[in-house]
Amino acid sequence: MTYQTERSFADIFQDVIGNVQKIIHSEIQLAKAEVKEETTKAGKAAGIVAGGAVLGLYALGFLLVTVTRALEIVTAPWVASLIVAVSVGAAAYVAIHLGRSRMKHVHAVPEKTIQTTKENAQWVKDQIK
Repeated sequence: MTYQTERSFADIFQDVIGNVQKIIHSEIQLAKAEVKEETTKAGKAAGIVAGGAVLGLYALGFLLVTVTRALEIVTAPWVASLIVAVSVGAAAYVAIHLGRSRMKHVHAVPEKTIQTTKENAQWVKDQIK
């Protein structure tokens, strides 16, 4: 013989509220983790772009030195300065391009959290029915 006790509406409602609280807490934790992950990616990409910008400034400086040397003395030293300026400029271009491409992979919206929140809201609606 199986003995089955019926739960009251209050008990069921209390369980649902407890589950909803756990779900909300879990969603907040997920949102925090997701935002932290995206912030880290954005920080790294911004660092690379900043590095590229600094290299670009150095390239401009070397280019100006090259022009100055070329105008003052038309000899071999300006060729060396020009080679350095072009090399630093190429490195700046690569760094900026790499940083910008990484920035495209940063998602400001916590998509996973939004999806699971929608699923949880649907679950709560189903439980209330």
